[in-house]
Amino acid sequence: MKLYAKTIPQTLPDWATTVTKGADLFEVEINDEHPNFQSLLEELATEIEPGTFGVKAEDLCSRLGIEMSNPNLHQLVEQAQTLIIQIAEHREYKQLEHLGYTPDLNIADASTALTYLQWELDCN
Repeated sequence: MKLYAKTIPQTLPDWATTVTKGADLFEVEINDEHPNFQSLLEELATEIEPGTFGVKAEDLCSRLGIEMSNPNLHQLVEQAQTLIIQIAEHREYKQLEHLGYTPDLNIADASTALTYLQWELDCN
């Protein structure tokens, strides 16, 4: 499991590791099979709706001293555009196309949809 955070404490539990560290974003990998992490989940579990128990990300991050990243929509659209380009250039994707992969909607359609969304955001 991964978390993306704006800030993290200097020391993380042994089941959490900082994977990447950017100017304004930390990528934290969590070993969700670790017994100590499982114990924390059990401790933080609450009934979200009748019969459904879970852990709120806010509660988990608060306990860890992590401030979650909450990018704005403009940033998310830019990230999605970058991912779409990476997918279109990926070797496995190109192999699928070579084998005849022709969906009704394709990578170019997804990119166009994101471009339209970005234009709308820029106008507003």
